[in-house]
Amino acid sequence: MLGRVRRPFRALVVGFVPESADLSADEWRRGEELAERLLSGRPGRVRRQVTLLILALNLIAAARFGRTLPALDPSTRSRLLTSLQDSPLLLVRRGVWGLRTLAFLVYYGREQGRAAVGYRASASGWASRRSPGTGAGEGREP
Repeated sequence: MLGRVRRPFRALVVGFVPESADLSADEWRRGEELAERLLSGRPGRVRRQVTLLILALNLIAAARFGRTLPALDPSTRSRLLTSLQDSPLLLVRRGVWGLRTLAFLVYYGREQGRAAVGYRASASGWASRRSPGTGAGEGREP
């Protein structure tokens, strides 16, 4: 899905999560696979809308600054994304916040991204946080 919009999508990810600029090629690939897996469960209409939104944001950057998203310096890209996420147009705000969510998935969906913010949730719930041999209610954080 990201094929033809991969470069502007990566620029958006870096715009929303500046630390993602340091991701390796393998980390980018795995992060994009997460985003594509999430989007694959959505109707084709939604996937097309995401692609069109990325293309539209790339065109907005080109029209406004004479450069596409990947070519914008980080400060300019950040200003553009902030202005769009605060847009008076609800549809634009929703779209940009949706892309922001995908960007967070790409970065924080990785083990290192979760660890960087101290995220330790587990599918097994509190049981995963108990020390071995403790009873119910013991050995867990409040």
